[in-house]
Amino acid sequence: MSEQTTGRAPAESAAGAAGAGVTGPRAGGAARDAGPSPWGRLFLGGVGHNLGLVAVLALLAVVGVATADTFATTANLLTILTSASIIGVITVGATFVIIGGGIDLSVGKLMALASVWATTVATQSFGPWVMVFCALAVGAAGGLVNGLLIAYGRIVPFIVTLAMLISAQGLAERISGRRSQIVTDPAIAAIATTRVLGIPLLVYLFAAVVAVGWVVLNRTTFGRRTFAIGGNPEAARLAGLDVRRHTAALYVVSGLCCGVAAIMIASLTTTGSSTHGTLYELDAIAAVIIGGTLLSGGRGTLIGSILGVLVFTTITNLFVLNNLDTDVQNIAKGAIIVAAVLVQARARRATP
Repeated sequence: MSEQTTGRAPAESAAGAAGAGVTGPRAGGAARDAGPSPWGRLFLGGVGHNLGLVAVLALLAVVGVATADTFATTANLLTILTSASIIGVITVGATFVIIGGGIDLSVGKLMALASVWATTVATQSFGPWVMVFCALAVGAAGGLVNGLLIAYGRIVPFIVTLAMLISAQGLAERISGRRSQIVTDPAIAAIATTRVLGIPLLVYLFAAVVAVGWVVLNRTTFGRRTFAIGGNPEAARLAGLDVRRHTAALYVVSGLCCGVAAIMIASLTTTGSSTHGTLYELDAIAAVIIGGTLLSGGRGTLIGSILGVLVFTTITNLFVLNNLDTDVQNIAKGAIIVAAVLVQARARRATP
């Protein structure tokens, strides 16, 4: 869990190197001497927040064992992991975008569009590798359009990605005729049914995407630039970083994750449909928020985002096992999001 959690330091040092002088009083001796409060240091340090999410998961497990006899069974735990896999892959891309100072509302319907395109009769006739390529290409293309309009067109990310959400939904409905397209390729269908050491292959795919995302975010120049640009884009620009190109690349990363998720959901449901991914964008953003990533960008952890996904998935599983209504479930999720934002605000105020 020793992730890089803040891009403010790289951004400020970059600004200093460029002679920007934009760090203000934070560069002064008084601010350095004061430092973050113990509360702010614990929360914003990432490790403390992640441990808190682990404690929440443990508490949910206790509640599950106490209220549902089948909660602690191997089958149910694998169900939770499988359910978390698809939205978890999307959340990896959302984490990159939000740490970089953006937002992506189109992820759910980009995934649906990719699943529809990959499961047309024409696409399936070329075999599984073409289906995978089409899903990834559609996701990346949608992310590229988002990134170009935001970075070079200077349009607000909320507006661009909302427009992409609507457009992707309409295009998916047009291609599919508002009908579910059945996956006939056995190789794609086998992804969801194959188990390795008793664990579904979907979970391994999810873990692989998380591992690659973690390495890129925390051990590469691309990751460091993402934190720097999200923390202070002007300082990053003055230090010589191509902020616009990097911003566009972040949305391509998000789109690629949507393409991977499209193959996963097509395999799990054996269909490609325009109805896939409804409200996935909200679930992904909520997971990123309760995982400790700031909506303003520049600070966050991928491990925290994944723990956020597991928290939401476990809550959903508990509601299903206890036969509770969906509306109560949504109220609970909303309360958790508000609480997470309040905790973030409290921690930021505790940091000078």
